Amino acid sequence: MRLAMQVKEGYRRKEPLFTDEKRRRILMPEHLLNRDLDLESFEDPLPLALVAARDPEGAMALSAATRLSPKACGGNLIRGVYSIVGETTRHDEVSKCVNLITESAFDPDVIHRVHSHVADYVVRARKAYSEALRANLRALMDGDLTPRKFVRDFFELTEAGNLRFEIRKKLVNSLLLSKTVRPGIKFLFLENLHYFPEPVYVAIIEEIIAAPEATHLDPIKEELRWMLGMHREGKSIH
Repeated sequence: MRLAMQVKEGYRRKEPLFTDEKRRRILMPEHLLNRDLDLESFEDPLPLALVAARDPEGAMALSAATRLSPKACGGNLIRGVYSIVGETTRHDEVSKCVNLITESAFDPDVIHRVHSHVADYVVRARKAYSEALRANLRALMDGDLTPRKFVRDFFELTEAGNLRFEIRKKLVNSLLLSKTVRPGIKFLFLENLHYFPEPVYVAIIEEIIAAPEATHLDPIKEELRWMLGMHREGKSIH
């Protein structure tokens, strides 16, 4: 119940979900789909049901419903919670998943097939968002997309696509370290870093500060050192 309330509050604040109390590891669809991974408190039906019903991203909600599915045949209470998920979720895909498994009387073969389908869905969704990011970068370089829209779309696409921590960090760092990306675009990224989860933007800041010295990086590093100092003092970076 405590974790479920934390999940609910996190959604209210538009924060990501974390698998650990130190808030260093972000919960991703792959974690929910990995049956061999112990998610500790997230193994409980109630937080899984809340993610399946309320997560704003379809891949996360569908993965949570998939992990909850085998547990729903364990008793009337969990089965009732599972049914409510299908009725209240904001995602049609989750509702279809719940209905299919419920109508099959929780047939293990059906659950297995749904699991495989959802795993493929997550991969395809990530690929589509990654392709959209590359297309936007080409449009920016060709002058067909304004810098501000490019940056806004970048953060929206990486969030909607549930791109992994390492991929987000690599994408932003490559842009900030680039000699060809204009300083104005880089500073737009810095203005929006707070939209990333804390572990992501702190890692980006630390890595850029530690990069080899270069003239084109001097103003960026100066700004990032100020942002890191603000963070360490517990102050907002925006």
